[in-house]
Amino acid sequence: MANDDDAAAAAAATETTRDEESPTDHKTLLKSHALFQYILNTSVYPREAPWMKELRRITAKHPWGGMASTPDEVQLISMLLKLMNAKKAMEIGVFTGYSLLATALALPDDGQILALDINRQNYSLGLPVIQKAGVAHKIDFREGPAMPILDQLVSKEENKGTFDFVFVDADKDNYIHYHERILQLVRVGGVVAYDNTLWCGSVAPSPEDEPLPPEALVYTETMINLNRALAADPRIELSQLSIADGLTLCRRLY
Repeated sequence: MANDDDAAAAAAATETTRDEESPTDHKTLLKSHALFQYILNTSVYPREAPWMKELRRITAKHPWGGMASTPDEVQLISMLLKLMNAKKAMEIGVFTGYSLLATALALPDDGQILALDINRQNYSLGLPVIQKAGVAHKIDFREGPAMPILDQLVSKEENKGTFDFVFVDADKDNYIHYHERILQLVRVGGVVAYDNTLWCGSVAPSPEDEPLPPEALVYTETMINLNRALAADPRIELSQLSIADGLTLCRRLY
């Protein structure tokens, strides 16, 4: 039978504080916000590194804070990197660097991350925290459109098959174009993770769902086409997860 201390600990574990709220709280396909918050308060926030918490709070104050990956999704990616013993990663779409910091923390000290984003200003918000965490030396940040950089990498044989992991959370229209290039750069057995692949659940709406505003449907067809293409690609095996608003993991077979 639980004693008073156990009850107090349980209450503390599930307590929702205003401090933990963020613009990414809507990015879940769970049936209730309360269930999502339970996961965060029970399994994510208690184990969150102090630098991750600091950067999450900084990102929450950004006008576009909702673009950030959710804390539970970032926790999953961090564990996946460790399970893979990954040493070389790429992130396309960095924003303030919240998921990038998680990747840098998960890689060994001699790990490398190529980070691509069109906006250095947003990344500069998170850079002091990344430096404080002691992992800035693992990151090679390059500002600009990702496609020319990927084409440059693919043009050199020494780059092919050298990446263990790639996380894509950038311009959705280019996901399918990134895919062709990334598959040349990631090693056989390596993993590519595509974010937002269920796009707020709009790829398969239910009559019981509340109608989404038109602006929320802008990439619905894009994601439907991407999901169809990934499912038909014999070069990968995949798993589409309902974490956040959809995360598809693709493992290169050959």
